[in-house]
Amino acid sequence: MTFSDFNFDDKLTEGLASMGYVNPTPIQQMAIPVIMQKHDVIACAQTGTGKTAAYLLPILNNIVNSEKRHLNTLVIAPTRELAQQIDQQIEGFSYFLGVSSIPVYGGGDGAIWDQQKKALEAGVEIIIATPGRLIAQLASGTIKLDHVEHLVLDEADRMLDMGFYEDIIRIIKYLPAERQTLLFSATMPPKIRALANRILKNPQEINIAISKPAEGILQLAYSIYDEQKEKLINILLKNNQYTSILIFASTKENVKKLDRSLQKIGLVAKAIHSDLEQNERESILREFKNKQLSILIGTDVLSRGIDVDGINLVINFDVPPDPEDYIHRIGRTARAATTGTAITLINGNDQRKFFRIESMIGKEIEKVKLPDELGAGPAYEPEKKPASTGFKKPFKKKSNFRPKPRSSGHGG
Repeated sequence: MTFSDFNFDDKLTEGLASMGYVNPTPIQQMAIPVIMQKHDVIACAQTGTGKTAAYLLPILNNIVNSEKRHLNTLVIAPTRELAQQIDQQIEGFSYFLGVSSIPVYGGGDGAIWDQQKKALEAGVEIIIATPGRLIAQLASGTIKLDHVEHLVLDEADRMLDMGFYEDIIRIIKYLPAERQTLLFSATMPPKIRALANRILKNPQEINIAISKPAEGILQLAYSIYDEQKEKLINILLKNNQYTSILIFASTKENVKKLDRSLQKIGLVAKAIHSDLEQNERESILREFKNKQLSILIGTDVLSRGIDVDGINLVINFDVPPDPEDYIHRIGRTARAATTGTAITLINGNDQRKFFRIESMIGKEIEKVKLPDELGAGPAYEPEKKPASTGFKKPFKKKSNFRPKPRSSGHGG
């Protein structure tokens, strides 16, 4: 299947061809026809599957074929970074279309508010907004949503985790009852079902399996004491040839500590955390995306917010608190049919959490022997799962491993 099979407007098809888009991803194949038929949609798909294009392309096609051009679409996203990424994709897809868009988000100084207000007053066709700033603009009377035809909730589960449920309901009261609503979520817990039941009408449901990491990811783990972790990271990274490395730590304190440790051994790394100003965070992300920075350290905020191709090593300094978080973290590598490596460091207290991850993905993740200079780590002995799960307790499999880049496949 190719994008020409969707019978998009010629200008949109031309734009896709110029960007090298040929074959749609599974979520695009499933979602685009349904959205073009004007159905409401609830879709389960994680970042990296092509979900943004899955809803943007049919919406852009609708806009260019509309007789009247007005504020057509509202996209609500949980973070400033995601709003900016969606806006950038719109700019790329609509290069030949002349469709206007603006990201609306908080942070920064009053100048950003004024810029957003002026742009909104001038009129745009697509708004991509974080809930809090959008409500502020609505309260000021800058935006009128009376004629919005499409509402998109992107990363809906993340928004609910951040406490935006009431904000979303408040925003929806400004929208016309007759509209198309598209809800995209990486996971589908009961609270997402409840939200969908409240705001969607007879939705079509689309599920792209997310409980399995991409086949191109080599997954490895070390059973390790906390005091050995920084030393192991230094050993793994000091002489490696990886070009793009993402390290996740569960706390801001660990992020800062690891940043200092890597700087001491001469590695060019930067940390991103809540103590930084927004412009500092954006600058660091831009450096990483442009390959000017090879090592980025952060908390789980990054696992869903970052949209960068070419990451070939992900390291979990701590075991993620939830199996789904593990999928999101390591999903930053091996995107677009490439390959990558994911390494997780497991202390004694985290063994049961890691075993739950192995149980969920139905796979034993190889345990690698620590370098001799670090000594032995704790034995990996998580509690056995009930026999009815069909998943056997992993063997204490050991191998000697020093990371080397894996060859990249097509895409990237």
